[in-house]
Amino acid sequence: MEKIKVGVIGAGDNTRVRHIPGLQKIEGVEVVGICNRSRESSQKVADQFGIARIYNDWQDAIADPNTNAIMIGTWPYLHCRTVLAALAANKHVMCEARMAMNVQEARAMRAAAIRKPHLVAQIVPSPYTLHADNTVKRLLAEGYIGQLLAIEVRAVGGFLDRDAPLSWRQDFDLSGLNIMSLGIWYEAVMRWVGEATRVMAMGKTFAPMRRDENGTLRATRIPEHIDVVAEMACGAQAHFQISSVTGLIGENAAYLCGDEGTLCVTGEALWGGKRGDEKMAKIEIPQEEAQAWRVEEEFVNAIRGEEEIKLTDFETGVKYMEFTQAVNRSLESGESVAVNSLLNCGG
Repeated sequence: MEKIKVGVIGAGDNTRVRHIPGLQKIEGVEVVGICNRSRESSQKVADQFGIARIYNDWQDAIADPNTNAIMIGTWPYLHCRTVLAALAANKHVMCEARMAMNVQEARAMRAAAIRKPHLVAQIVPSPYTLHADNTVKRLLAEGYIGQLLAIEVRAVGGFLDRDAPLSWRQDFDLSGLNIMSLGIWYEAVMRWVGEATRVMAMGKTFAPMRRDENGTLRATRIPEHIDVVAEMACGAQAHFQISSVTGLIGENAAYLCGDEGTLCVTGEALWGGKRGDEKMAKIEIPQEEAQAWRVEEEFVNAIRGEEEIKLTDFETGVKYMEFTQAVNRSLESGESVAVNSLLNCGG
């Protein structure tokens, strides 16, 4: 069994809660070193998980001859640089979502991965619908809803907090063109029905200035509420409402509406109903179709040649960044914008 030695760059919540524990519980895998935003925070995480080494910076993590894989848990602003450096150093790479700051970076990452086909390159997948994905795809194929007509995605938030500090998700310098969880929800929809071809977007920021971690007032350049209407390649029309200001309106949900039925995916369950039903009922997900979080296992198995990356490969990451960039172009222009067009990436 190949010994996999992982260097970790960035130790945010997902890295501490999922990635490091997930890697450490796999036989033959060792997390050998970590680099966070400061030596103090790096040492704290190293002590928490029994990691032997801390790095001064991310370049040292990649240069470490004791590693053959790199886990990148930083905010999007570092994803492209660290992925390109890791692949150039002939190391497998798992990169936190969101893939990149923009399409140009995402495509550069994909091109670098294509040049190194012997290396595994993975983006951490959208987790919201994993439990129901396989069953949804089967029901759609069986014609449960008939012809798909409309898709409604609603990602809700609490009430607006004007005094909250600027988070990394609101900081354009750290998140780039990513808008809240928009790209993550679009990735989930792509698993079921494929890609969008055109988008029209309108967004709003309600607290235009917020203080950063240093107390400096800065512009909030990323919308706090957005509506996106998308034309899907499958013929349906989709509506994504992603918000951090919609208190008390329910839970996150995605609806697939057809001429014979409707499916609804929530965080815990799958619901459905057919023409003539009074309301939707819970659909039991068969054990053989149930899918849980296994990102770290998939990454390790792919390195060992036991499976291929499905959740999520770089090609899919590029597609959701193309969607995200088209949404931003629509916000700027007030017009509908084609997805996956060279015009959308400045080239």
